[in-house]
Amino acid sequence: MRIYTGPHSDRGRGPSGWVASLPWIFTGLTILGQIVWVLVSDDARTALTILTVITFFLASATHAFLSRGATWTVGYLGITLAFGWLIERVGLTTSFPFGHYEYTDTLGPSVFGVPLVIPLAWSMMAYPCLLAAQRLSMTRVGVALVGGLVLASWDLFLDPQMVSEGHWVWTQIGWELPGIPGIPLQNFLGWLLGSIVLMWLLDLLPRKVADDAVPTTLLVWVYASNVLANAVFFDRPGVALWGFVVMGLVVIPFLWRVWSQPRW
Repeated sequence: MRIYTGPHSDRGRGPSGWVASLPWIFTGLTILGQIVWVLVSDDARTALTILTVITFFLASATHAFLSRGATWTVGYLGITLAFGWLIERVGLTTSFPFGHYEYTDTLGPSVFGVPLVIPLAWSMMAYPCLLAAQRLSMTRVGVALVGGLVLASWDLFLDPQMVSEGHWVWTQIGWELPGIPGIPLQNFLGWLLGSIVLMWLLDLLPRKVADDAVPTTLLVWVYASNVLANAVFFDRPGVALWGFVVMGLVVIPFLWRVWSQPRW
């Protein structure tokens, strides 16, 4: 059997060299920045928070572009960024679906009260959550529910940390989850609703099998690092337990699927 190695023989293999390494570079910067975040002063933490959102977003966006193409990436970015800004704007204006909250001025420039970094955060995390859900379900309803659950479970970690850092405040609390004081239960239910809708929209994009080691690494890092940080460094065992259980409902079966049925 002869294998053709002439001109264009590498067509379809994707980019090579430093361009192909960009998602891993941004992933490494994200992980490094979040590790350093725990060790620095309060003043430096705000800058690192914004920086790691940007590097996480770039890791997701560059991986999407290199593995799924420009058209898919434009669709993914258009959906997630518009959705992230719109749902936050509606939330600030109407208190639906998250409850009564306000952003402070710590997260940089904003558009109509929504800091620009917030839609980036929705977008960066939606990508690995979508791909994990698609590995676990072949149906659109299944992807919406599974992806919505894992994306919403991220907020079990996110809100307590961001509130403690003073990036936003709740003006009314009401019912709370046991072990997560100061955050209204409505916020988590709102996240679940919004995340399900976002995953349903993203699953309208065509599916493509690719090497998804980068988004898998990001998702596992978010899960493991937040459980560890809340249990050991932040003295929030309730947050660690809730996040471990709820996000683990998706992450653990997903990792089993990746290990037992590798694509590459």
